[in-house]
Amino acid sequence: MSAPRTYHLVTLGCPKNDADSDHFGRTLRAGGLVAVDTPEDADAVVVNTCGFIEQSQRESFETVQALAAAKRPGQQLVVAGCLSQLYAEQVREATPEVDHIFGVGQWDQVARTLSVDVIELHDIPESAVQVRGASAYLKISDGCDAPCTFCVIPKIKGGLRSAPAGLLVREAQRLVGAGAKELVLVAQDSTAYGEDLGLREGLPGLLEMLAEAVGPDVWLRLMYAYPSRVRPPLIEAMARIPNVIPYLDVPLQHGSERVLRRMRRPHKLAKTERMVADLRAAMPEIVLRTSLIVGFPGESEAEFEELASFLRTIEFDHVGVFTYSQQQWTPAGDLPAQLPDEIKHERRDRLMEVQQGIAARRAATFVGRTLPMLVEGDGEDEDGAPVVAGRTYREAPEVDGLVFARGSAALGERVPVRIDSAADYDLFGTIVSS
Repeated sequence: MSAPRTYHLVTLGCPKNDADSDHFGRTLRAGGLVAVDTPEDADAVVVNTCGFIEQSQRESFETVQALAAAKRPGQQLVVAGCLSQLYAEQVREATPEVDHIFGVGQWDQVARTLSVDVIELHDIPESAVQVRGASAYLKISDGCDAPCTFCVIPKIKGGLRSAPAGLLVREAQRLVGAGAKELVLVAQDSTAYGEDLGLREGLPGLLEMLAEAVGPDVWLRLMYAYPSRVRPPLIEAMARIPNVIPYLDVPLQHGSERVLRRMRRPHKLAKTERMVADLRAAMPEIVLRTSLIVGFPGESEAEFEELASFLRTIEFDHVGVFTYSQQQWTPAGDLPAQLPDEIKHERRDRLMEVQQGIAARRAATFVGRTLPMLVEGDGEDEDGAPVVAGRTYREAPEVDGLVFARGSAALGERVPVRIDSAADYDLFGTIVSS
């Protein structure tokens, strides 16, 4: 099989996989390969899979099988990432057309298999750096040391491994040089950054370094904060550093102390409520996002109602609600009282109904304000007038809503938008003169 000249990269799962794919694509381009838009046109198709929950595993299997069915003679199909870390043999059995299978963190081996010289990240030429839209992900660490009973990530990724701060600074500068106006910091647990390097409060210091390196006009957005690690030094740094936007994603997973104990998560809800109060006191305009799991083994109706009550008390701006997925290799997978799917989905629908009203109220508080917006798309309304779509500091890419504004602006530009109205998840406004 001849060495490929073109490649197509399929990325599934979370923003952390997006960051891995960005680095891998940069290596391929630096090694002389050319990215193409469709798998049909590629000499090599690489799939970065997800294996976190049952739904993502199913999507990964189906995607690989569809690509295998469409594979043409001479084309290479490579599967890598989380799914193949857990289920390499199952991938091979289900799709014998796959040429190569790699696990997590083996992107150098994938590149060598495609006959690409592996180049260290800091040696990759600037021409190989690409940014899609106005935002880019900056992965600050990988792996996780948390003991959550429902999570298979430690099995997939291993323990916490923080990237050196100097490397992250250079990477941030390269992304900004390629056009990024927002850096989204991601990790399995971003607030644990530096603990494996002996740092007690590593994230605030990293934020300081990144802010100085990229300048005050680049947004720094923080995702995946562990609740017990959102401590005063981090809150103070977020409030003080101008380009750390007032937005924080804190996956809490539940609002019943009994369920949180079974999950081996921080379970003192009074501490969580104080943390939220401290964030809002330091940054009155802060937007908060969380993720919640319904249908955990043994979750009673009373415990579910505690979760719903907790949600009404805190009033998060954005909430992702997921049904519990029973996972092999996790303590919760062997717990008794696994709930049927119909109860899980019914509770998810009920909780989303609670959040819908909260989200609408929170969104309505932005009406009348003028906010800077990153433009990510454009088009026309039903009357043919120009309209742009994008995000303010309130919306994280891929997981939150959008802002739709009347007027014209270039893609990637940051423009002031007056918010005229709000729906449950999206905002609507008008571009105003600077």
